[in-house]
Amino acid sequence: MNVTLDILRFDPEADKKSHRKKYDVTVEPTDRVLDALMHISRHEDGTLAFRKSCAHGVCGSDAMRINGKEGLACKTLIRDVAKNDGDVIQLDPLNHMPIQKDLMVDQTVFLSKFKAIEPYFKPKTQPPANGEYLQSAEERAVIDEATKCINCGACYSACPVLDDNPDFVGPAALVAAARFVFDSRDEGLKSRLDIVDQPNAVWSCDNHFECTKVCPRDIKITKLINFTKQAIKKHKEGTEA
Repeated sequence: MNVTLDILRFDPEADKKSHRKKYDVTVEPTDRVLDALMHISRHEDGTLAFRKSCAHGVCGSDAMRINGKEGLACKTLIRDVAKNDGDVIQLDPLNHMPIQKDLMVDQTVFLSKFKAIEPYFKPKTQPPANGEYLQSAEERAVIDEATKCINCGACYSACPVLDDNPDFVGPAALVAAARFVFDSRDEGLKSRLDIVDQPNAVWSCDNHFECTKVCPRDIKITKLINFTKQAIKKHKEGTEA
């Protein structure tokens, strides 16, 4: 089938403002959007800029807005976004991050917010004799959802809170926080309370669920943020389990 990729283009070294450019490509319905982009880059326009790496939905590199919705180009099939011959697929860079070039965005602020959450293990006890911090299957299940995050930025782009409050740390950072707050082996909430219990952290989330809708890993992001809110309230009330 034939489709048209309508791509937002911007080269900071040559353009004063962004513009749209269309490319006609022949694809199979089962091809991925990434396949179409690679064809353009290799055979039609080598100046087109976009990120990719594993091409299997694991690294999160090729997150972008596809027909107005955040997704991974490597996981989005042509038939999912184009039903008929001649359909147009609109591609735009992620929101809330400056454009570096075309579909590539500058993740500096996004990643600095992620790092501010201190997304690393802080053991509550000294290493046991065998050197392993063990936990039960039930304890692991509590954090399993949060460990699926690939930090692609789709949730950050889709979050409407960031439209009005650019200082909000964003959903991805709060998922990272939840991964350690609820880890039975970690110091948990206590060591991150001053980070997550802030107006621009969990309390900025208004439960729009847009982050959850676009997550390519199907993480229930809003639920995790609400669990963290509940944990903070129980901590302040002195009613933690």
